[in-house]
Amino acid sequence: MAEPGAEEELLDYEEEEVQETETAAAKGGQEKKGYVGIHATGFKELMLKPELLQAITDCGFEHPSEVQHECIPHAILGMDVLCQAKSGMGKTAVFVLSILQQLDPKPGEVAAIVMCHTRELAFQICHEFERFSAKFRGVKIGNFFGGLPIKAQKEELAKEVPNIVVGTPGRIKGLASEGSLKLNTVRHFVLDECDKMLEKLDMRMDVQTIFKMTPHDKQVMMFSATLNQEMRQVCKKFMTNAQEIYVDDESKLTLHGLVQHYVMLNEEEKNRKLTDLLDALDFNQVVIFVKSVNRANELNRLLNECNFPSVAMHSSLNQEDRIKTYKLFKEGNKRILVATDLVGRGIDIERVNIVINYDMPETDERKGNGADTYLHRVGRAGRFGTKGLAITFCSSQADSVVLNTVQERFDVDIKALPDKIDSSSYMNTN
Repeated sequence: MAEPGAEEELLDYEEEEVQETETAAAKGGQEKKGYVGIHATGFKELMLKPELLQAITDCGFEHPSEVQHECIPHAILGMDVLCQAKSGMGKTAVFVLSILQQLDPKPGEVAAIVMCHTRELAFQICHEFERFSAKFRGVKIGNFFGGLPIKAQKEELAKEVPNIVVGTPGRIKGLASEGSLKLNTVRHFVLDECDKMLEKLDMRMDVQTIFKMTPHDKQVMMFSATLNQEMRQVCKKFMTNAQEIYVDDESKLTLHGLVQHYVMLNEEEKNRKLTDLLDALDFNQVVIFVKSVNRANELNRLLNECNFPSVAMHSSLNQEDRIKTYKLFKEGNKRILVATDLVGRGIDIERVNIVINYDMPETDERKGNGADTYLHRVGRAGRFGTKGLAITFCSSQADSVVLNTVQERFDVDIKALPDKIDSSSYMNTN
């Protein structure tokens, strides 16, 4: 973390323990029972550049998801897009592929700016641009977020200007305001997890400041899994005749293929129940959500003492350790991740098939709506129509209120955890 008053460490809006990450490029194309169908249309029918089609093939993707099928035809024509679709359906691939399809890279010119609310999500989006642009020549991607010295990023920009800039608003505003990053050639302006970007007035003001630094004539695209009516109106103020695409009505924003259960227990019973579950369940990788940094550290310590291969991720880690931890889990070297809501949004780990809410997400002014947070958390499992399991610990009346809100709002029946769960209900078979 920055020393007090350090000039190079600009705020990038990460709350002490809440928030984070989502990349979902197109994954697989098999339709699952009960899953809102994936269109049979292939990527070739979207008339993408040969370089993009080759990269898509190399990444092993065959068919666009429903959100990609609905959005990409509008987006590649340069239309403004406001898209709401549930987690794990490939929203990130929509703007990555659409920008690369339209990109005419010119040395020294920033053509696209993509902003998100956390560092890990910025890191992940940058990776998606890199792998889908692998067959292109002359495309430069830049990644700029807080937690790293701004002086080094200024030097990086002085040497080479990226065609596509990915980052968090605090750092991008800082670089642009002092002239290190020039945005007068931007043709594509994207906000991922746009509700998180715009619901807080200080972050919204920074986004607006950056928006005004870009040309009036540009494409604007915004994406999220949760957009209430008020936030939709805020988003549309940035757009001209936006194509509004809601792949799922908000009341139906549930994850098909995801088995969801709750456990009623006292606070002091959580640790024993958790270790019993980890012993009993079959899993590829597990994400365990807790409500604070201290709880993440203590639970991770306990799990390691019990010989469970876990790591912890939260906002108190320095940037180097956060990326290191993310890579350990992403690459499968660690099978259990204990996390705050820093990774509640957007983290794209295809091996995750179980999410455990050790602490129920809270509803308050700082942390937002608990039901929305629940949806984003459990969306880490069962991504893109695959199977998964979510188990939530309820230890208070407030926990029960949030759980009931989730069931009412998202039209899902969350049942008590049975003594035994058939692994075939949450494990995919090859």
